[in-house]
Amino acid sequence: MEVSNIIFYLLCAMILGCGLMAVTTRQIFRAAIYLLFCMMGVAGLYFWMQYEFIAAVQIVVYVGGIVVLIIFSIFLTHRVGNDLAEPEYKRTLFAGLASLFAFLLFWSVIKRNEFFGEQPSGELSVRRIGEEMLNYKQGGFVLPFEVVSILLLAAMIGCIVIAMRAQTEKN
Repeated sequence: MEVSNIIFYLLCAMILGCGLMAVTTRQIFRAAIYLLFCMMGVAGLYFWMQYEFIAAVQIVVYVGGIVVLIIFSIFLTHRVGNDLAEPEYKRTLFAGLASLFAFLLFWSVIKRNEFFGEQPSGELSVRRIGEEMLNYKQGGFVLPFEVVSILLLAAMIGCIVIAMRAQTEKN
């Protein structure tokens, strides 16, 4: 077995293990840390595939932004040491069935489509990726970036409101 395959399997095991731990742990801070390591594993896969720019974006946006925002909101709500409530059996069953359905749906889409055909023509440079991301015309990605920024702002405001409400209830 080649070293490249070993690295791939180790990264996949890390992503799956940390993802499983993130959704099964009952301590919210540990779930956020497991999510952080899961996102780092995804960035490692991007590095392994030699997509350094996308790996850097993964680290900056998801690890550096979203996971830190989640951890910050956990600290704002003052519920760091609390265990999450044990979910009801019905909810666990529904979540398992929904996950199985999503897996089967994704598997069928992957099997029906050919994803590894011809590579797109043209250069693939950081400059071209940046121009496409900042393009506001057809095929541009400015609108999704603005929507994500509004979503993050709404999440931050929600965290502050929850933290303020929790402090006023204690007093």
